[in-house]
Amino acid sequence: MSSIRYNPQVDDFFARGCGRCALFETPQCRVHQWQEHMQTLRDIVLDAGLTEERKWGNPCYTHNGKNIVMMGALKEYCSLGFFKGSLLKDPKNLLVAAGENSQASRQLRFTSVQEIIKQKKHIEAIILDAIRTEEAGKKVEFKAVSEFPIPDELLQTFEDDPELKKAFYALTPGRQRGYLLHFAQAKQASTRLSRIEKCTPQILRGEGLNDGYKKA
Repeated sequence: MSSIRYNPQVDDFFARGCGRCALFETPQCRVHQWQEHMQTLRDIVLDAGLTEERKWGNPCYTHNGKNIVMMGALKEYCSLGFFKGSLLKDPKNLLVAAGENSQASRQLRFTSVQEIIKQKKHIEAIILDAIRTEEAGKKVEFKAVSEFPIPDELLQTFEDDPELKKAFYALTPGRQRGYLLHFAQAKQASTRLSRIEKCTPQILRGEGLNDGYKKA
């Protein structure tokens, strides 16, 4: 198989990892754990005609410049995450929400190469549907930012730091949602405060939660 369609930045991902945790460039990196699985998925996605890029540290596959699907390696599985997965046809019920608050993203999760090979036709069908969905210009109807609860810790921080409040509300609705979910997912007040403090510099720069990984 020709290697021309392989993006060197993604080759680097497979060689060293995504760079988003302390296991980067170590044998314990989860990318190495799922190496064969993800290479198999890589070829399936590329055979569908998508363009291979690297965004947020991970392999991302696009169509006419639009994000379609992203590959990821987690502790218990590797995945293909579809950006508009909630709009896709899924007769086999293979797609799962990426998280309890996920409105758009849906994942295909795998734990064995044999499973990927067995589901290949269904994977291809979902990828094709994702491409057609993007070409049709379909949009996910997101909940308004006002529907997301604002943690008390963030409200208090806004009172103490008006510049942060101004910068936060100057962000796009998507970036605001990302931060609110990130903060609210922490169960303890101390953890929520820690997350707010850690994210403050990014918010003041007008960046989203994951913008720091876009050029990885």
